[in-house]
Amino acid sequence: MIQFKRPDGKDCSGFYVEPSGGASAPGIVVIQEWWGLNEQIKGVANRLSAAGYRVLVPDLYRGKVGLDAEEAGHLMNNLDFGDVATQDVRGAVQYLKKSSPKAGVTGFCMGGALTLLSAVHVPETDAVVCWYGFPPLENIDATKIKAPLMGHFAIDDAFFPIQQVDVLERELQDANTKFELHRYKAQHAFANETQVNSAIPTKYDRTSADLAWQRTMEFLKRNLS
Repeated sequence: MIQFKRPDGKDCSGFYVEPSGGASAPGIVVIQEWWGLNEQIKGVANRLSAAGYRVLVPDLYRGKVGLDAEEAGHLMNNLDFGDVATQDVRGAVQYLKKSSPKAGVTGFCMGGALTLLSAVHVPETDAVVCWYGFPPLENIDATKIKAPLMGHFAIDDAFFPIQQVDVLERELQDANTKFELHRYKAQHAFANETQVNSAIPTKYDRTSADLAWQRTMEFLKRNLS
């Protein structure tokens, strides 16, 4: 765990992993699911670090972790999404870019929604990868998104209706954003390997996850390396 500064000068902590390339390697900010900074999201950070990226996962819940859906929902609902995107996430990107030539943002579920907000509000971002999540689309001004964007969405998502992805796609097209959105015959959280026999409508799908990760790694290599 490290400390970094938000743009407003306040401190924020995060889980940091550095690859063999050291502090000059490209960076990625990873945004947690609604569960918090748990072992699964740390595993995502380690995966990206093994691929050659410096990774920082801001601790949005300030040390708390949701152990079940009720607790996770409570923690998520107490977040100020605008503050998180413009302060926690932007501060993390700025921290990485002190020594990394480029830095991207990726996030899952709740983190996917925050990733899209960060694409709008964090001008330092060089690439964005959103996984099965989006905020209310009236909060997305696509004309302000300057970084290349990739999105992975589940056709059978019980939390984020796939029809809204069509709306998002039209808005990105109208704004001449550089983007690619992918849809998978899967349920919400299809890339979270812990979501097996879940009590909520989420389900890991290895085939979809593997394809999404392949696309993500190629996208990050093109835009950050």
